[in-house]
Amino acid sequence: MWGILIAILSGALMSIQGVFNTGVTKQTSIWVSASFVQFTALLVCLGAWVVTGRQGYFKELFKIDNKYMLLGGVLGAFITYTVIKSVDTLGPAMANMFIITAQLIVAYLIEIFGICGTEKVPFEWRKLVGLVLVIAGIIIFKWNRGNCT
Repeated sequence: MWGILIAILSGALMSIQGVFNTGVTKQTSIWVSASFVQFTALLVCLGAWVVTGRQGYFKELFKIDNKYMLLGGVLGAFITYTVIKSVDTLGPAMANMFIITAQLIVAYLIEIFGICGTEKVPFEWRKLVGLVLVIAGIIIFKWNRGNCT
């Protein structure tokens, strides 16, 4: 149950963050906004690390088996950029529908193929039907006077 609540909170925070970042971008630039987001995230993470007793040290990062896993921050910069651009272009609701749909598709493919050390799961038709329903939901949401534009 906690996992579901945390996931809901995560989705809500991501939607709000996308709107905030887009607003900052309109008054600065996309890379200034993205840099500020990443910098303030660093400060919050460092603060949380200090407050929680500093379990783990940065030197442990260099002992990670699969070094490519350390690219999460790099991906974070591009995630911030693409969220800002999509919210600016499509609006918050439509942008998030496409973002979440892409997340579902990629996450399911990662699970099916066991990519990046995840546990491989068997393909299930019902999950594919669920993805098709999500896509149908986007079409219905976008439906405009008998036309999907």
